[in-house]
Amino acid sequence: MSISALPPTRIAFEPKLLVGVVFLVTGLWTLSLLDTAGKLLASSGYHVMMIAWMRYSINVLFMAVTLVPLYQRRSGRSIFRSNRPGLQIGRGVLLLASTLIFFSVLKIVPLAEGTAMNFCAPLIVLAISPWLLRERTYVSRWIAVLVGFCGMLIVIRPGGDIPPHGVALGMLSALAMALMSILNRKANQADDPMVTLFYGALMGSVLSTLAVPFFWSAHAPTVVEWLILVSTGITSTIGHFLQNNAYRHAEASLLTPFFYAQIISASAMGWLVFGQFPDGITIVGIAVICASGVGIALVEQRRARSLPAEPGEAV
Repeated sequence: MSISALPPTRIAFEPKLLVGVVFLVTGLWTLSLLDTAGKLLASSGYHVMMIAWMRYSINVLFMAVTLVPLYQRRSGRSIFRSNRPGLQIGRGVLLLASTLIFFSVLKIVPLAEGTAMNFCAPLIVLAISPWLLRERTYVSRWIAVLVGFCGMLIVIRPGGDIPPHGVALGMLSALAMALMSILNRKANQADDPMVTLFYGALMGSVLSTLAVPFFWSAHAPTVVEWLILVSTGITSTIGHFLQNNAYRHAEASLLTPFFYAQIISASAMGWLVFGQFPDGITIVGIAVICASGVGIALVEQRRARSLPAEPGEAV
């Protein structure tokens, strides 16, 4: 079955879908504030472990005061009750590692380029899902992965502004994000997304608290730096909460193309705060990565709405 043979899909842009899109984009743009704060602090000499410690500690405290009581009243369950606690703990460990890697990337790489490299995570998921998730593979998915990889080569082109160790960390960050995406899917199937959100913050806080004494900065934070440190926990909570709630209003396949709107906020913050704006060639590479992601999301959406393909008819 070819793509052209699929029946046309009409998507009614209903108010509920619009709410989901607004929640998702607002959440992503809020997370760009978190990334900006992380880059500011890392560039000022603070170790990424100290930044992560503050991010997760404020995150868990902010949730405990605001979101957790609402969840427990709504569900009648303790936030600590998980159907798969081992999965939640493992996800929390990987989440902390992913945060440390990405903050390390932002210390080296401009905000827009670092965000663009993370956009390869969904494409990595497509590439590894047949083995890790036992999902059916399609030619269209491999085409999207190859196109996205070409876009990545344009962004990290030899002789460009990104140093080799920045490229290596960026690729590692995208891989960690891809694995996080898979664990998120499994964790949210087992538990309420609020439980997943809280366990991630709790594990990040506990583990970083144990490690941070070995990485504490001798430099005493100024009032402004303390405010930036505290903001990381607040923006991460709000951003992820909005993202989770977006899926209560719209299907994942409909929301996926809007993830790439984060490049707008990342480019804007990179320019406003750091005076860094992608050059023309980098913009082309970012556009190729975004186009591959949006394109496969639309194909997957149409496939999900069509009848199951017969063996040998994979797109």
